[in-house]
Amino acid sequence: MNREREIFAAAIELPLAGRKGFLDRECGHDLELRQRLEALLAVDAETIEFFTSTAVRRPPLLPEEKPGDRIGRYKLLQKIGEGGCGVVYMAEQEEPIRRRVALKVIKLGMDTKEVIARFEAERQALALMDHPNIARVLDAGATDKGRPFFVMELVRGIPITRFCDDENFSPTDRLRLFIQVCHAIQHAHQKGSSIAISNRRISSSRATTTKWPSPR
Repeated sequence: MNREREIFAAAIELPLAGRKGFLDRECGHDLELRQRLEALLAVDAETIEFFTSTAVRRPPLLPEEKPGDRIGRYKLLQKIGEGGCGVVYMAEQEEPIRRRVALKVIKLGMDTKEVIARFEAERQALALMDHPNIARVLDAGATDKGRPFFVMELVRGIPITRFCDDENFSPTDRLRLFIQVCHAIQHAHQKGSSIAISNRRISSSRATTTKWPSPR
């Protein structure tokens, strides 16, 4: 299994045209390994093609939300992140309690059935998480136009690598912090979620740390 993962990880970094020759060299006469890897790479290729073609085919027709706009009972304060099909805002909830949250909504023009299905799967997977080092899902809903969104705990912190540099962490201290991140990823796997990992979205910029070392 480790060998299969190593080959897959190397193959997805290659252009589509170069993958066949790479598999010829790495798999040799192991037909079962070759078939499994080809199936995984086919999904990866379809994902790349889908998001590329969708972005060209479905340009946003309306201006996106801006600070001051409302989505449900949440007032948008500022954009704090953006991905392939979603935008994340810092927002303020005013009822039943007042608090600041992170709200993720599908981008305008990207609300195809396929993207909505992926978004819903991500939302459901995150809702199952219950770990001190994973931000909690607090609410979910849809905009007036039917675009789904979900609301998460707002984590205020800095990238984990910068935190370690600023605090002059030793290699041992860095490893202790990294182990906490690994435990959180393991929890996600145990809950049946491989969405972020399968899309290669785990990186140091997505792991933040508060002043007291607690990665999220």
